[in-house]
Formats: sequence, C-alpha cells, structure tokens
Amino acid sequence: MPGFHLASEEDIRSGKTTDVYFENVMEIFNKKEIGHENVVAEFTASSLPDEWKWGIFAGLDEVLSLLEGKNVDVYALPEGTAFRKQSDDGVNTPVMYIEGSYKEFCIYETPVLGLVCHPSGVATKSARVKKAAKDCNVMSFGIRRMHPGIAPVIDRAAYIGGCDAISCIAGAREVGIEPRGTMPHALSIIFRNPKKAFKAFDEVLSDNIARIALVDTYYDETVESFMAAEAMGNNLYGVRLDTPTSRRGDLRKIAQEVKWELKCRGVDVKIITSGGINEYIIPGLRKAGVDAFGVGTTISNASTIDYSMDIVEIEGKPSAKRGKFSNKKQAYRCPECFKYKMKQWNNEDKPVCECGHIMEPMLRKFMENGRIIDSYPSPMEIKTNVTRQLEKLEADWVDD
Repeated sequence: MPGFHLASEEDIRSGKTTDVYFENVMEIFNKKEIGHENVVAEFTASSLPDEWKWGIFAGLDEVLSLLEGKNVDVYALPEGTAFRKQSDDGVNTPVMYIEGSYKEFCIYETPVLGLVCHPSGVATKSARVKKAAKDCNVMSFGIRRMHPGIAPVIDRAAYIGGCDAISCIAGAREVGIEPRGTMPHALSIIFRNPKKAFKAFDEVLSDNIARIALVDTYYDETVESFMAAEAMGNNLYGVRLDTPTSRRGDLRKIAQEVKWELKCRGVDVKIITSGGINEYIIPGLRKAGVDAFGVGTTISNASTIDYSMDIVEIEGKPSAKRGKFSNKKQAYRCPECFKYKMKQWNNEDKPVCECGHIMEPMLRKFMENGRIIDSYPSPMEIKTNVTRQLEKLEADWVDD
C-alpha cells in the first residue's frame, strides 16, 4: 500500500535503523559473553567534500537525545564548531567520542553517524554560502529537492550554518523563527497576468509579509519588475530573479539592468536572485548589486561529511585498526588562524600555534553516564557562534 517511507522515533531508538551486522554482532556478544569491555570510539573525517578546507560540526543534539539513558559518556566539539580535517602533522581531528561499554552503543553506530554526517554537510555548505554572501541575506529554499520527512533537519542545519531565513514552515518552527519566502510562478500563471498576481499578493497577505515579486514568468525581467512596482507601489520590498538557465544569459547583467532601470524610475527595491546559486557565483552577483540570495539544492543536497567511528582504546589501552591513530585525544585549536593540533588526552600543556597564539582545547564533555550535563544552546546561539567563526575562516573560491 502507498504510504510515507519514514522511520519512526521508536525505530531509531530501538536500533531498527542500524546496519544488520551490528545486530548480528550483538547476538555473538550475548552468546560468547563479551562486548562489555569499556571502549573509546572516535569520530573523525579523513576527508572533506570537494577539498573543502574546513567543516562545521552539526547534529550533536540528536546524538545526545539518542544516547540519553545509556551508560556512556560523550565528548564532542560544541555544535557549530569549525574544524579542519586534520592537523599539519596528519592526525585526523576528532569531532566526538563515545566512551563506555561497547554493548551499550554498538547498534547505534549507523544512526549516530547519520545524525552528524548529513547535518554537518548541510551546515558547512550553508556557512560557505553565507561567507560568500557577506552582508547580503541568504534564504534557504532547498527542501523541495529532498524528502519532506527530513525537511526540519535540513532547515535547522542550514540555519545554524548561516542562512538568515528558511522557507519551510516546520523547519522554521524547529529553530524558533518565522518562515520566509516570496511567491511561486503558479500565482502569475493562474491569474494569467503577472501584474494582477502582484496586486492580489499585496491586497490579500498580511503586512508583515515582505512584498517580493517573482518577475520572470512571462515577460522580460525588467518589464515584470515595472509591473510589480505599479501594482504594489511603495509596498514593494524587492524583486526576485529566478530566470531559467535556458533564457538566462548573464544573470549579473540582468540584475544590473533591472536595478538600473527601476532606479531610473525612482523605484529603489532589493534585488534577489535564485536558481543554481552557490558560493562560487555569489561574489560576482553581489558585485553586480544583488542584495539577497535564495539558495536551494546546493545547500539541501550538500555532500555529507564522511565521518567514521573507530575504536581507539579498549580498557584504557591503545587499540585501533590500521590507518587510525590510537588513544583518546584532545583537539586544540588556534583562536586566530583556526589550525588544529591533537595531543594525548589529559595532557595539560596547551600547544602554541605557529602564529604564536596559545591553542585552546575544543572537545567538551556533554554526557556522563547517559545524562546530559549541560544546558544546550539554542539554534540562534549556535548560528551566532558560526557567524563569528566565519570571519576567521578562509574562502577557497574567488571572492571579489
């Protein structure tokens, strides 16, 4: 029968969203009476997508929720922390540890990885886009490209990563803000006339909704922008250019023309662009006078950060598979250049960065014996922290 293919919260908490071999392992452990050993499981990313120079750690809140009540400790970077994949000497940066009897969390390896891999990718891409946009607003429009069951997950990660607004009603509720959007092409099509659609938009909707007209349905963008100005008058906040690629030409030139022609007629409104927007083209559009960006698939379909979970200690002794570095480590970060250095846990000597600044320990204890030991920051607080860090993170794209 048709229906929604969604895992329930109970499915996740009971381990039904894990890989079956972990269930098989638990059967072996129970029969052989092993698996109770205390282990330290380390989460690292051996690489970042598309050779990104940094990532944003996200998803910790759901990990803590899943593991609450289990007899484990959790150490992690605070959610929203910018990290490098490794130190200069090649040691991968740990973003999180789970410590306790392996049997306590064996079946959760798969969902825990999913809870941090996907949101971290979305948050990182959002941060990259926002860094490229600088003071221009970024609106997340990408949920239509992904399964609706995870829309709040995507929008929360997009918001804490840097997006100024999100369009999803449920996603906005998740982070505690009002959803924001513009209008669909369907409105102009149903009215069979953009100007009538703009007028209805202005007449019907409440005053707290920004009047942003979508101006590329039937006619030239400049012509429909004139229609919007005539229909909405001083209420017009901005015009959105979503020109399809088959008709686009140079979007920068279109934006410049629209802004120029409107100003020539005494209309000073915001120019918003959408459709295929990413951090690589935003600087040029910003230079052309675009004031805000609606960004969709590039954020919602961001490559996941490919964390892995590896045991690095058993009963306090070093133990790791080939290619991994044994023992629990503290990740130290330079407060100025954000370089990382790893040292053995409980080593109290803070390293000094090459740039001369004393590096700070970044991994904190968030859970002890299954109990969350600290109040969790709000999405807005996490977003504010990410925004501060972006000022010190380099761009790996041409930033005009």
